[in-house]
Amino acid sequence: MSQAAAVKQKKSGIRAFATGEVLFHEKDPANSLFIIQKGQIRLYRPKGRGFVEIAILRSGEVIGEMAYFDDQNSRRSCSAAAIVPTDVIEISFDAFSKTMEGLNPWFKTIINTLANRLRKTNERVKELESNSVGFGAGGKVADYVFFHTTDVIKSLSTIYLVMKTHGEKLKSGHWEIHLNKLKFYLFDIYNVPEIKFEEFFNMLKVELFIEVHKDDDGLPKNIRVANPDDLRSILVFFNTQKLIDDSKKLRISSKCERFLSRIIEQLAKADKPKMMADISVILEDFKERKVPIYQEDLRDAIVAGLTEEILVDDGNKLTSVVNIQKLIKIFPAIRLQNAVKKINEIKSKDGKGGY
Repeated sequence: MSQAAAVKQKKSGIRAFATGEVLFHEKDPANSLFIIQKGQIRLYRPKGRGFVEIAILRSGEVIGEMAYFDDQNSRRSCSAAAIVPTDVIEISFDAFSKTMEGLNPWFKTIINTLANRLRKTNERVKELESNSVGFGAGGKVADYVFFHTTDVIKSLSTIYLVMKTHGEKLKSGHWEIHLNKLKFYLFDIYNVPEIKFEEFFNMLKVELFIEVHKDDDGLPKNIRVANPDDLRSILVFFNTQKLIDDSKKLRISSKCERFLSRIIEQLAKADKPKMMADISVILEDFKERKVPIYQEDLRDAIVAGLTEEILVDDGNKLTSVVNIQKLIKIFPAIRLQNAVKKINEIKSKDGKGGY
């Protein structure tokens, strides 16, 4: 079937997209527009080895309509992907044309004029846009980084300060604040990029740093944390990491993180600063569950001083002395650090990643 025939036969209807799924790529043939029923869509464009984050669109907003009015180019001007599970109504250009033909001529003229003005504005914005792609030595494009340390610090510090200032302490001991209040400070006061906050916010939910509950209107907008000071501890960690030399930064691999998680479970009731962990039990459990984590994966923690070298006794039992109190305190920051790293790695490859 020819491309023209495929465009003509494009049908309208409701479509569902999973998190990270792409609606269309930049320069794809454009044959329909989309109305978001529920969910969120991010718009982005490739640049260098990274991506320009353009905007986030939500329920009730339209995507892809400009291609209909562009007589010179019927291809997508950017890429679009779902941030969360999203439902859209897809309307083919053929069906949209029939609707336009039924409008009064003067009304159609107004719509076309507004579309032309918007297209010219978009072209101007593209000329002036900037993004997170850095430049290395000799002017070469450096590796793309979606979340810089400063992005994490800015978002995390805002959440902490607003929660402490305006949050309500519940009978359960948790702290809660409405998302609208939080967004006012994030976007209007501290000018945090919306696309980055949405990704960061989803990451905090997935990693269980925050909980989201329904407000009085039944909307999932009440943000709840066990203790705001836990966020402050993570904030201090990231700020410290930002200031020290690269050679001294704490780096814990994802496998080492899982190893440490099991050590914390084993020594959860520790009442001393340092405790002996049974490494053999943990490794045997990984082996039984076919998890590819081995003795050498604890090396990052040994280098960081969180655990000591692994010892082997006469019965071949493996043990290690663990700085358990320090580990428990710093472990949430390690988790968040690796979650940020994961998003950056995914986005540097395909620009679609995230939570």
